[in-house]
Amino acid sequence: MKVKPDRTLDCLGLFCPEPVYRTRLELDIMRVGDILEVTADDPAAEMDIQSLVKRLGQEVISVTKKGNKVVFLIRKVK
Repeated sequence: MKVKPDRTLDCLGLFCPEPVYRTRLELDIMRVGDILEVTADDPAAEMDIQSLVKRLGQEVISVTKKGNKVVFLIRKVK
């Protein structure tokens, strides 16, 4: 089953801390149950965004690597 994001965030070309900061801003304005798709190419983004989501108590649905890009699907659970 393909998950359709409610919001998308393009962080390509941005470097730490921008992808994490922008992901946080998006999560703050989303409704519970919404899904955010984040695309980033900063090497630090993969660990940093997963760490942020865990710290905020949200859910990482999937992390997909496509070349030097990483795509996250994040569900806001609270």
